[in-house]
Amino acid sequence: MSDGAGGIGGYIEHHLKNNTLELVEGSSFWTIHLDSVIYTIITAVIFLAFFGYIAKNVKAGVPSRSQNFVEMIIGFVNEQVNDLFHYKSKVVAPLALSIFVWVFLMNFMDLIPVDLLPAGGKLAGIDYMRVVPSTDLNITFGMSFAVILLVMYYNFTKKGPIGYAKEYFGHPFEADNIFFKLLLLVPNMLLNTVETIAKPVSLGLRLFGNLYAGELIFLLIAVFTLGYGLEHLISFGGITMIIAQFLLGLVWALFHILIITLQAFIFMMLSVVYLAQSHDTGH
Repeated sequence: MSDGAGGIGGYIEHHLKNNTLELVEGSSFWTIHLDSVIYTIITAVIFLAFFGYIAKNVKAGVPSRSQNFVEMIIGFVNEQVNDLFHYKSKVVAPLALSIFVWVFLMNFMDLIPVDLLPAGGKLAGIDYMRVVPSTDLNITFGMSFAVILLVMYYNFTKKGPIGYAKEYFGHPFEADNIFFKLLLLVPNMLLNTVETIAKPVSLGLRLFGNLYAGELIFLLIAVFTLGYGLEHLISFGGITMIIAQFLLGLVWALFHILIITLQAFIFMMLSVVYLAQSHDTGH
């Protein structure tokens, strides 16, 4: 079996290509990944609709299973925020909950069979479709930069421009002598600049890398029986490959549930940590 356009290579390449809309013809920068944007919006709507429905139907007596489930998630997130964030804020806890659930739902799209939604799109005339938003750098970087912009906002509002400037140029290396303080301005600025840039980059790349690798493994499992005719598939060897493909897919899917949950948790926790640091006026 070749790995050309109709083989394994072509199959994987096709599934890893986004459905794009060029706002400026010939420019890759002014290009929107329609599938990533649409599935990001869909998961957000599912999150808001489900939690909104539960909030409107809260029972004080015997709660429903769905209410217990939502309360368990909210309690878990609230506990993590209280452990890390020791300041008063009406934004951080709801933001942490939104990040955790939204990222989890985007990651969960990776558990849908790789050919199911793209096949439906094919029938509708859509040639390319990627259904996991968190495997798109544009989505993960967009979320991470949004968090960092909020961090920068709190750095200026909670510490003040002068206080933040003192922290930016006066730490981590400190000195009492004015001469050494001036001498340490440049290394402090460089270190803090690297740290500031590294935060959104690492936050976005970590989520993207783990989910992209997970999607790729699902695709590699899916190509086990790619290109084999019906006669071969109903033979002993073909049936054996189908069973092996099913078992590998099942094992990886069960393990992947842990990965997608862990990645949503890590993204949420790091966001809360960065926000807590932006409120810290100890320096």
